[in-house]
Amino acid sequence: MKKSYAVITGASSGIGEEFARQLAEEGHSLILIARRKERLEKLKSELEKNGTESIVMITDLSKPEECNRLIEELEPYRISIFINNAGFGECGSFLETEEKKELDMIDVNIKAMHLLFKRILKHMEKQKYGYILNVASSAGLLPAGPYMAAYYATKSYVASLTRAVARELKERGSHVYAGALCPGPVDTEFNQTAHVSFALPGITPEYCVKYAIRQMKKRKVVIIPTALLKIAAIGGRFIPQKLLIAITGRQQKKKFKR
Repeated sequence: MKKSYAVITGASSGIGEEFARQLAEEGHSLILIARRKERLEKLKSELEKNGTESIVMITDLSKPEECNRLIEELEPYRISIFINNAGFGECGSFLETEEKKELDMIDVNIKAMHLLFKRILKHMEKQKYGYILNVASSAGLLPAGPYMAAYYATKSYVASLTRAVARELKERGSHVYAGALCPGPVDTEFNQTAHVSFALPGITPEYCVKYAIRQMKKRKVVIIPTALLKIAAIGGRFIPQKLLIAITGRQQKKKFKR
């Protein structure tokens, strides 16, 4: 039988790197994808010392031509798990945030995520098997996020798209799983990239990923790793949206680095 692989985008740091380690511990062969070659090679070396086959594919997912090239490179492989994790954020007033960075964010968080999700889903449907986990955010479950406006909007897209596709798969009796991981703050490099300090305590990448894998195997569509955010997500349904957006904006202001 053809060997299968777990594929992880954004594997060079944070949640993606931790998915690589934990899936390796479960015995999966890996395909590691990111744009930072040195970091990926270091991770590959670490994993292979422990007996895990790892293939590195250097890709800048902000560039459509590289996304298409990546999909072509993945075509020959049997993919059992696809962690659609690559993404980043930015914090600040919409009037002041950098336009190019926001457009790059849309390219990675939405366009690349969408394209990879669609193509890998078709790939898995032919296999009649597989798990796809799109990494969204608890931000994607809220109506809007002042002072992280573009980031919240991108993650809303991820969460909405995933839930809709999951329903379609259920109705067609597909054996392919699609879910969205929606964590709150996780102690990774995200805050440096987004120029923020978390206003709430972050969870560890180890806990986030362990919980996500467990829930993914249970075929949970929306995965929220902490009880506090589960309560917030449920409670938000009963709060007027105007008030909820104002509360969210006040929370984001606490993140600004001075």
